[in-house]
Amino acid sequence: MQNWKKYFLKLVFLMSYFLLNCSGQKKQPNVVFFLVDDLGWKDTEIYGSNFYETPNINKLAENGVRFTQAYATCHVCSPTRASILTGKYPARLQLTDWLKGRSNIMPRSNYDYERLKTAKFHQQLPFEEQTIAEELKSNGYKTAIFGKWHLGESPSDPLAHGFDMHIPKGWNKGWPKAGYYAPFKFDDIEDSEGEYLTDRITDKALNFIDQNKDNPFFLYLSLFSVHDPIQGREDLVNKYRSKLEKLSTDDRPNFIIEGNPDDPSPLSTNELENLIKQPTHKDFKVLPQRTVKIKQKQDNVHFAAMVEAMDESLGRVMSKLKKLGIDENTIVIFFSDNGGMSGANFGNPKRVVSPDKLDQAFSTSNLPLRGAKGWLYEGGIRVPLIVKWPGKVNGGEVSDRQVISTDFYPTILEMLGISSKPAQHVDGKSFVKAMENKPYSRDAIYWHFPHYSNHGMQSPGGAIRKGDYKLIEYFENNSIQLFNLKNDISEQNDLSEVEPEKAAELLSLLHRWRQDLSAQMMTEK
Repeated sequence: MQNWKKYFLKLVFLMSYFLLNCSGQKKQPNVVFFLVDDLGWKDTEIYGSNFYETPNINKLAENGVRFTQAYATCHVCSPTRASILTGKYPARLQLTDWLKGRSNIMPRSNYDYERLKTAKFHQQLPFEEQTIAEELKSNGYKTAIFGKWHLGESPSDPLAHGFDMHIPKGWNKGWPKAGYYAPFKFDDIEDSEGEYLTDRITDKALNFIDQNKDNPFFLYLSLFSVHDPIQGREDLVNKYRSKLEKLSTDDRPNFIIEGNPDDPSPLSTNELENLIKQPTHKDFKVLPQRTVKIKQKQDNVHFAAMVEAMDESLGRVMSKLKKLGIDENTIVIFFSDNGGMSGANFGNPKRVVSPDKLDQAFSTSNLPLRGAKGWLYEGGIRVPLIVKWPGKVNGGEVSDRQVISTDFYPTILEMLGISSKPAQHVDGKSFVKAMENKPYSRDAIYWHFPHYSNHGMQSPGGAIRKGDYKLIEYFENNSIQLFNLKNDISEQNDLSEVEPEKAAELLSLLHRWRQDLSAQMMTEK
């Protein structure tokens, strides 16, 4: 009897210990993916802007890892967003342009310069893909997207791809329905006079955090900002207007002209510098040889205001997490879907921008990076990335490891201790070791864009980066450019004729990659 009592008491003790420990177990980390639209690599203070003020992004970097060589898989939005959610290259998904793309919405007769016929591409995220939202939902996470979707109309909306909630529901365009000022004209977003859309969407996201503070959640805060229309919040516009007046004069030109590198007789730098001085180029339009203006200064007060409002949104999210006591159990990822719009949205060669509308057409400068959104130069694809992983990585770290948006899927799974899904995120590679400052290497990374760009009408093409070298291939005339980014971040020195063996090596890898993925190509008209 005495022995039985001992065993009984021991059993009660073990059960009590087990229950106490279970009840005190830390819940799975939350994930906040803060995705900004069209934010360039240098559009925040921490990445080098001397005009835009982003104190909350600065603070996030102080408490996380900042990557200097992070890339979007495309220089326009929808393909990159698809790669984030699936862990696959847009070429593998056959979702290679923004939706619906120019070929679907604009008459082709306007574009005589287009020698090639655009490749076919899906108009929605394929249902067979198991998104990161679906994977986390299957592991007990509450999931929500607030803001931009842009991956297909209903029935291929966020609710069909693993999200429990989407606001604004039913809106698939890449820009706000009625701009950034109220009335917003969304059925599920209340508004009042003077309200700003970025602020209101953030309100919705904060409500979601409140409602799910006791559950693990995946918050995909995908702001429309800083995509055009370029409309800053009025109080911040006034702030930057005053700031601009106090700044010393910058000797750099406001704009330079870029030509089309795939032109049979591309213009030299000297020819472009002379051309911009001619009366034919006084207006802001596209002229023969697809010469377009590229903004050289960060002085757009409306865009600066949009950037700071976005930064305030991040700050409000971080404050909410801290107030609820869940900030140390929340992973925060800050990213952009492509480079900044230093070249205007010129998909139509007949478009002309009057001088009083320049702030609506050209938002920022990507210097020292070349090019802009819609271009395969670094200005179109290199983007900011900051990851805060409390208790796992040191704050204030800076990493020069190369990562790309396909890598988020396996990285998030590893951070959460969830088994990888290599058949799904086949193109992604976890960069956890890079954040932990451990030995890490990344295979070559690739881009494929078999369409004419609606930003500067650049030739369709593809690119590969391997190590320090990057090769761009254009499809019209099979032109190539080779750059050593370690020595030439501005991509000014084409090495294709100086280092032909390296160019041939990378071109062969690029062709093999396209073949392996069954990438869709353009055809002759």
